Amino acid sequence: MSRAAFAVILSVVLPASAIAQAAPAGSAWPPLKVVDVRWIDTTVSACGDFSRFANGAWLAHDTIPAAYSSSGVTRDMSDRNELVVRSVLEDAAAHRSTFPPDSTPRKLGTFYATCMDSTAIEAAGANPIRPWLLGIDSITTRTRILPQVAKLQVLGVNVAFRYSPDVDPHDAAHYLTWLSQGGLGLPDRDYYLAEGAAADSTRRAFVTHVASLLRLVGQDSVAADGAAAQVMALETSLAQASMTRVERRDPAKTDHPMSVEQLTALASRVGWPGYFRAIGLRAPVRKVNVAQPDFVHRVDSLLQATPLAAWRAYLTYHTVASAAPWLSTAFVNEDFAFRSRFSGAKALLPRWKRCLRETDGDLGEALGRAYVAKTFPPEARTHARAVIDDIRAAFHERLLHLTWMTDSTRAQALDKLARMGEKVGYPDRWRDYSRLRVAEGPFVLNATQANAFEWQRTVNRPGMPVDTTEWGITVPTVNAYYDATKNEMVFPAGALMPQTFDARADDAANYGSLGGSWAGHELTHGFDDEGRHYDARGNLRDWWQPSDSTHFVEQAALVERQFNEYIQVDTFHVNGKLTEGENIADWGGLLVGYDALQAALARSGRPGLIEGYTPEQRYFISYAQSWRVHNRPEQLRTRVTVDPHAPEQWRVNGPLSNIPAFARAFGCKEGDAMVRPKQRVPSIW
Repeated sequence: MSRAAFAVILSVVLPASAIAQAAPAGSAWPPLKVVDVRWIDTTVSACGDFSRFANGAWLAHDTIPAAYSSSGVTRDMSDRNELVVRSVLEDAAAHRSTFPPDSTPRKLGTFYATCMDSTAIEAAGANPIRPWLLGIDSITTRTRILPQVAKLQVLGVNVAFRYSPDVDPHDAAHYLTWLSQGGLGLPDRDYYLAEGAAADSTRRAFVTHVASLLRLVGQDSVAADGAAAQVMALETSLAQASMTRVERRDPAKTDHPMSVEQLTALASRVGWPGYFRAIGLRAPVRKVNVAQPDFVHRVDSLLQATPLAAWRAYLTYHTVASAAPWLSTAFVNEDFAFRSRFSGAKALLPRWKRCLRETDGDLGEALGRAYVAKTFPPEARTHARAVIDDIRAAFHERLLHLTWMTDSTRAQALDKLARMGEKVGYPDRWRDYSRLRVAEGPFVLNATQANAFEWQRTVNRPGMPVDTTEWGITVPTVNAYYDATKNEMVFPAGALMPQTFDARADDAANYGSLGGSWAGHELTHGFDDEGRHYDARGNLRDWWQPSDSTHFVEQAALVERQFNEYIQVDTFHVNGKLTEGENIADWGGLLVGYDALQAALARSGRPGLIEGYTPEQRYFISYAQSWRVHNRPEQLRTRVTVDPHAPEQWRVNGPLSNIPAFARAFGCKEGDAMVRPKQRVPSIW
């Protein structure tokens, strides 16, 4: 997914027949509704805590399954979706021998079947990755480090730094070579640098984890412990040169185009021509964007200053860690035990779910094509487009009437909105998997072949025209995103199902969830604190009048300060700057969705009370229930550092407390918790 893409959940209709066909015998799936009044806790004041009011009855009875870090809308939708996907994969696996040897269905079935073959995986142990480890052991001179780094990167191992052929920020019609930070084993650079007992405990656990994996591939305890300490030291140095997530949200801070000569001056020890050849880049490189120059310079220094033994330990650890989920039980358990510190999950997902998700990630469009044929009728695509276009029209009207925006900026904002693309359901052109190699045998080799296939598919893109038909998300995924470099919103078929849209539901319910939470949210990302820096064609360009930029920054700071006040978990507050874009998009989406609802009611007429609530009340209840979730505290602690989204409770209460229409709908008064003082309410969209 592009650096400028923003993920959020979206939903529409999945035919009940598909669920019934895929569901195992005896399973019972209660229907999902866009507004479910059973979840409302009427003992809670809507004007005091609307998230708890809308979802409290559900929260009181929900239990997070052991294998999950949270439960709620996403899990409910995904569990139902995965039954459909499972039926596709099991059918392909069972009949794979009947398909032609090089056909995509044969590859899809073989990929999933070899992942499910736990007997063969147990017998193989670490043997499938031994050749890679021997290659790392052959690093006896510094000139051999980068060739091994390149080899591992092609196989999907995150080491040293990241190469990516991505959109040129100043010529969005073409791809450009990007070099950026990477290569850390912990979830974020902050884990290496934070102070305090909890941070120290996490770092000790990481060192223990590294040593455990190294022992599993044959190192004795003394050697493994020493190597783990070297890995920690090397990664700490990389972390010290890494940008924070907040810094990386500013496109200007990752915009450093330079010539190859300038790149060589920045990092002279790398040997860039040899590196580019080793990763399979055939075209001559003339220009690159170095997203984090200090980081690339640090890697260059470490190539000379860090002992070879430390580099071997570092590359070995990352190779084993990358493969661990697909090796024998000892590796899987060690990988899970460490990752569960950050997720809070108490048990592994069933093997079929793990294999399903890996297949979707690696052969997503092969799986997606079969999934769409089984579940997604053309009328669902048409209906979803109609709702999204209503939201677009409402945002157009809002732009026309903004009193703070000058006509010059407004004209360009309207042009950006008019040119904003939308992809709904599935690609119009499916990916060609003819060059992918999949074979019976160790699954970890198939997984790395899939990584190599994707690398080879894109590695030579720099200088080529951008593929505007390509999707950055797989079709069965319960998710959606906006990509600023392409100025487009993307909504896959896997997300077009209840609970957030149902053709049988009332307009208020659908516009609150699909309209406000998702379509309006994604559209507003094009004009949030990050997306606003890109123009109608996806180029990084300041198209705002200075007075408009000043107003926006001042008002966005109010959003930041608002969310800084909220407690995320324990004593940790929400990071208002990290979550600023998502918070602006939530708020803007709600405003636009409400406008679209009012237009729909004027067009079609107002219904009476439905289940005791007015259309406006159902709109806000629908929005709140679309964020129905129950999180483990471990996950919330991790999200403080790594997640640009605020906790769902505040994604509901935060923006709603800024909206007078919400207060009117529920009779809230000044002084109520859900009515923010007027002087502290921002004015943007």
